[in-house]
Amino acid sequence: MPGVAKFTISLPEELARFLDECAKRWATNRSGAVQRLIQRQKEGEIAELMAEGYRVMGEENRRETEESLPAQAEVVLHDL
Repeated sequence: MPGVAKFTISLPEELARFLDECAKRWATNRSGAVQRLIQRQKEGEIAELMAEGYRVMGEENRRETEESLPAQAEVVLHDL
């Protein structure tokens, strides 16, 4: 199967049962369940990184606004 890496893994029995339950619920095999679980983890990590980026951008925007607002207020008041 091109583009696919094959692995042999060992899991504690509890995790193996959970994996089998997921595979059954999702109508797939163990490989499909592992793929789905890893994809969910990947998407969750990307979402966390994006959320952190948006928080940082928001803080930067707030700081820039606080720095520039007094100067803008002077211009507006001067023009009145």
